[in-house]
Amino acid sequence: MDLFEYQAKELFAEYGVPVPQGKVASTAAEARAIADEFAAAGKSRVVVKAQVKTGGRGKAGGVKVADDPADAQAKAEQILGMDIKGHTVHRVLIEEASAIAEEYYFSFLLDRANRTFLSICSKEGGMEIEEVAHTDPDAVAKVAIDALKGAPADVAADIVAKGKLPAAAAQGATEIITKLWDAFVGSDATLVEVNPLILTEDGRVIALDGKVTLDENAEFRQDLSRFEVAAEGDPLEVRAKEKGLNYVKLDGQVGIIGNGAGLV
Repeated sequence: MDLFEYQAKELFAEYGVPVPQGKVASTAAEARAIADEFAAAGKSRVVVKAQVKTGGRGKAGGVKVADDPADAQAKAEQILGMDIKGHTVHRVLIEEASAIAEEYYFSFLLDRANRTFLSICSKEGGMEIEEVAHTDPDAVAKVAIDALKGAPADVAADIVAKGKLPAAAAQGATEIITKLWDAFVGSDATLVEVNPLILTEDGRVIALDGKVTLDENAEFRQDLSRFEVAAEGDPLEVRAKEKGLNYVKLDGQVGIIGNGAGLV
C-alpha cells in the first residue's frame, strides 16, 4: 500500500521525525481557510501540493508556492482536478513554506535481490535518485542494514558520512535516520523515502517530502484501514480492489505470467 505524502508525514510525526506543519484540503475554499490559519500565525507564504501517488508532481505543475491566502485559493483551483500521470488530484496539502538552504536524499528499502535492507543517502536531493545515480554515481551511498542491529546513532552517522552530507546537517540527519528506521520497522514498510530531506536556513533538518510503501501482508498486525481513501488512486487498481482482485498497473501492454499447474 502506497501512502499519500500527507499520510507519510503523519506517520513520520508519530515517530518524532520533524516535518513542516500542514493540512489537507479537498476544495479551494478549504485551502484558503487553512492558509488563513497560517497567515494568522504569521506564516503567510504556503506551498500548495497535489496529493497523488506518483512522482513528478513538481514538473507537472502540481506544486506551487502561494504568497497569501487568496493566492493559495487560486493555486488550489489550478491544481485540483489536474491529471498527473493518470492520477486525478482530489486533494491538496497546504503546508508552511520552508526556508531551504540545501536539499538531500534519504531512503530505507527492502532489497529483495540481496535479501536484506538497504539505505540510500545522497547530498544531491530534490531530484529522482535514479537520475543522480546515472549522472553522479559517487554522490549516492548505498549502505546495507543489519535487520537485528537496525540503524542506531552510530550506523546512522556512518550513513550520513558515506552520503557526504555536510557537517551542518550531520547531527540532525543522524537523528532523523534513526527515527525513520523506527518508522520503517514499526509500520512494516518496504520503503521509506524522504526527497528532499532539507537543511533550513536556521540550521534545522526536516523531512520536506515523504513517500512510504506499507506491506499489506502485515495487515494482521497493522491498522492499514486508517490510510485507505475511498475511490482514490489509480482507477483500474481501485476497480480491481472493489472486486477483490490484486492488480498493479504497469507500463506497456497487458500480459499474462503463467507458472503451470493449470493456474493460467
